[in-house]
Amino acid sequence: MFAGMIAFLFLGFPVAFSLTFTGLFFGGIGVLLGYLRPDFFDILPIRIWGTMTNFTLLAVPLFVFMGVALEKSGLAEELLETMGLVFGNLKGGLAISVVIVGAILAASTGIVGASVITMGLISLPTMLRRGYNKELICGTICAAGTLGQIIPPSVILILLGDIMGVPVGDLYIGAVVPGLVLVALYILYIAALSHLRPELAPPVPADELREFRAQALKRVTIALIPAFVLIVGVLGSIFLGVASPTEAASVGAAGGLLLTVLKRRFSMDMLRSVMQTSLRITSLGFIILIGANCFGLVFRGLNGDHLIQEFLKGLPFGSYGVLALVMLVIFILGFFIDFFEICFIHVPILTPVLVRHFGFDPVWLGVVIGVNLQTSFLTPPFGFALFFLRGVVSPSVIPTTTIYRGVVPFVILQLVGLAITIAFPGLSLGTIKFFRSLWW
Repeated sequence: MFAGMIAFLFLGFPVAFSLTFTGLFFGGIGVLLGYLRPDFFDILPIRIWGTMTNFTLLAVPLFVFMGVALEKSGLAEELLETMGLVFGNLKGGLAISVVIVGAILAASTGIVGASVITMGLISLPTMLRRGYNKELICGTICAAGTLGQIIPPSVILILLGDIMGVPVGDLYIGAVVPGLVLVALYILYIAALSHLRPELAPPVPADELREFRAQALKRVTIALIPAFVLIVGVLGSIFLGVASPTEAASVGAAGGLLLTVLKRRFSMDMLRSVMQTSLRITSLGFIILIGANCFGLVFRGLNGDHLIQEFLKGLPFGSYGVLALVMLVIFILGFFIDFFEICFIHVPILTPVLVRHFGFDPVWLGVVIGVNLQTSFLTPPFGFALFFLRGVVSPSVIPTTTIYRGVVPFVILQLVGLAITIAFPGLSLGTIKFFRSLWW
């Protein structure tokens, strides 16, 4: 079944239809050979209906709407311009500002495509003009843009919470510190590289910063306050136990729309565009989810999940050895398939044995998988962040090979962040305990 699915994907068929057809084809073979009951597929509509009426998953379109609305509000442009000048006098300052803005956008939008495209359009020409190394530019923009997949409100964590049966709010709280660890690793790498090789990331000339410093406080305040108000309103309500992630997502969607009004970017055409984009992104995700439901149902019906789980139990590596193997499998899968398929096909098969047999905390395991899945947006040949950046810059300016080489150090940094998250479970679980204590 896995070989058939991969074959369809490489032949260019849409992911959702590849999953659905593979599931129906092998399910049909199972019925004909007597491995499955003739009425086996009667349960499929019930599973699909359960997915479409899931209250937790309702947060996905709401957070997507919030992210697209914020993209239209011009928030990213203001943050990039302001932070670029704040850190401009440092070696590598523009790249560091991209990482910081990426983290802020991650906590307020959570959409990789919007972040990478916006930062690519705005910061890439500026860094090229300042003489930055092209590989460093590409790696920084792609890595900063993918922070939205681990820093809440992350769509990946919503899906993982639903699949693994753990509270999404706990996953959000547990993912904050690992996300900030990644931000710190990126900044330390850029700072060290620009110190050792200043020609790769020169500072902004002092005369250009002089005019900015006169109005620095005002510009920074205007750029940061809207983002922080939205972040506190959405994430603060979740962390303090005031609202569920779905309820907080509705607040974020309304806040994103209000921000477009305050920035004087609101119009009916803009609203129509936001709604159409949100509908397109959400429909893409949910049709893949339905295909994954079909594939997963047949795979379990043929006892594929038991086969893999028994295999993992029989390995002589110990609990952390098996965890390392599972993480390696997810990492390699990220080179070739989308995080949706990994979430809905592989995670339900691989993780139960880690929780039930080896005793790993399911919330912590969800955070670890989330950090791992983030790398799938950077790993060639099918990393989405690479495609998004490729779409905003001409191959004559930056070749595709340069983009691929540029992300390699940041993929390594993400693996270091993954290792830190595994080595120090308290980074996630300790944060959850702290916020839980505030609820009481």
